[in-house]
Amino acid sequence: MVEALSLPYPVLPTAPLIPRVTLDIPTAEIPYYKPMVVPPSDLKPPPGVKTDTEEDEAPTGIREVNIPIIDKTIPLPENDILITASTTAVVSVAATLTATAAFKWVVTALKPILKTAWKKLSQKKKKVS
Repeated sequence: MVEALSLPYPVLPTAPLIPRVTLDIPTAEIPYYKPMVVPPSDLKPPPGVKTDTEEDEAPTGIREVNIPIIDKTIPLPENDILITASTTAVVSVAATLTATAAFKWVVTALKPILKTAWKKLSQKKKKVS
């Protein structure tokens, strides 16, 4: 008779016991702010109370000029502001024109010198090669 065929089979170890993990419910700190109390815009002191500020505000220094051709009024700032703005504009234009003229002069003066130096360097390089 035929003997039974014995085949090898894998022997697996038993699974380790892993304890069950429990997670706590997540919590969060909710940001908050302290409410800011803002008085109403039409707040006035009670009658008979003197205030530190005057009711009539000082003029802001803005004048208005009426242009008759187009019938429009255009606000003009104070003289100090006009003087500062015009002085700044004049100085910046003068600085720009001066820098442009100086740069042109430097380019005109250095161009022949740099050309000569470049020719000499390129001739030396040709002789070495």
